[in-house]
Amino acid sequence: MTKIKRAYDPPSEDDGERILVDRLWPRGVTREEARVVSWLKDLGPSTELRQWFGHDPLRWEEFQKRYEMELQKAEKRAILRDLAEKSRHGVVTLVFGAKDELHNNAMVLKHLIDAIARRAA
Repeated sequence: MTKIKRAYDPPSEDDGERILVDRLWPRGVTREEARVVSWLKDLGPSTELRQWFGHDPLRWEEFQKRYEMELQKAEKRAILRDLAEKSRHGVVTLVFGAKDELHNNAMVLKHLIDAIARRAA
């Protein structure tokens, strides 16, 4: 199972493996508070894409397309397959820092990871 959760929300026991998927560490959150087991900063959108998007919901559809293009690189696909495999055998929570819980990179990643996991099942 793949879940997403803001870095500013308190961790819970049912989060499973917590993985930060932002290129930048969330402001004001300590490593102890975040309780992430890994930080996959290279899986986050490029600086250029992140700045262009600016969490503008009107740019959401185009952001998703551009971000998915960035995720086509072999090393990123391998990470997504690994996360999909982990999610098939336990809970993986993708941790992100954005305020917008509907329009963020973790949503795109969750969709891709879930699709890979379904194909592998």
